[in-house]
Amino acid sequence: MLSSRKMEVLRSIVQAYIETGEPVASRSIARQRRDSLSPASIRNVMADLDDEGYLKQPHTSAGRVPTEKAFRLYVQSLSQANRLLGSELSRIKNELRRIERLEDRVEHSSHLLTEMTKSVGIAAAIPASSQTLDQVDLLALGDRRVLMIVVTRDHQVHNKLVLLDETVSQDELHSIRNYLNMEFGGWVLSEIRAELKKRLEAEAAAYDRMLKQLTDLYAKGLLAVETSPDIYLDGASNLVGLDLHLTKEKLRELFRALEEKKKILALVDRFLELPAGELAVHVGLGDDHPAMSELSLIGVPVTLPNGLSAVVAVLGPMRMDYSRVMSAVLHVAQAFEGAALD
Repeated sequence: MLSSRKMEVLRSIVQAYIETGEPVASRSIARQRRDSLSPASIRNVMADLDDEGYLKQPHTSAGRVPTEKAFRLYVQSLSQANRLLGSELSRIKNELRRIERLEDRVEHSSHLLTEMTKSVGIAAAIPASSQTLDQVDLLALGDRRVLMIVVTRDHQVHNKLVLLDETVSQDELHSIRNYLNMEFGGWVLSEIRAELKKRLEAEAAAYDRMLKQLTDLYAKGLLAVETSPDIYLDGASNLVGLDLHLTKEKLRELFRALEEKKKILALVDRFLELPAGELAVHVGLGDDHPAMSELSLIGVPVTLPNGLSAVVAVLGPMRMDYSRVMSAVLHVAQAFEGAALD
């Protein structure tokens, strides 16, 4: 823990660096302060902060710049107080409420974050790993084709068109559908498939026409639902004008990384371990990608009533207005959650 004097000086240095992007000199900090600390005293404090890993000096005669460690401590000291006007918050909520489809709401949330922060807005909806069955429907389309429709409790609809080995009538498909819905409604999909496999392997299944038809549908992938997250990223072009000390090749690598769904999912995945609504800030993302060492990620997880997990986040430079961005992320998350509850 830093003393109150060191913390005040460090906050002043970080704020000055965020505003200018230039190394900060003791004299400029002394001019900002209203107490009696002289430039010499501030230089001593800055030397201590340097020794403790909070500051670094690019050149011998230059001022100092904050390190990742300094940014982390600075962020921890910020209040998450509401800095948005009530009218702005109402606008966000109303915009999201007007959007019916979850995928469109997720995409619009990323646009809102970009618009509000001038950084990279990220929004993701991640299906629950243990999806439960709401209902199954089976439709005969002729020529031995059957459309299998599986609806899960998180309101996701999964369709699959299959070609069976023999013709099955619509009445027979209704019998199979009713059997599945009555026997397995509310079960976790993986548990249904395990139980069905057991039942279909039983000797009695060989003499029951419905179970033989169900065996064919099962073999074609009935209830083998593949889930993929909806991930939207907006505003990547906002990174172009930033002084991230990247070569053109490194900048290209950064943009290639941001185009990969897997990489973005890895970025937001860290927030899923937090309690819903708890905001977190990750300063310096070099461990995720070398070209992201001077970027920060601010995000919050949202639990939706339909079983989905969601994350809204902002990716931006370490020299961002953290208080403003933290407030924007929290409010978009609250509006996103509120729209889902309506």
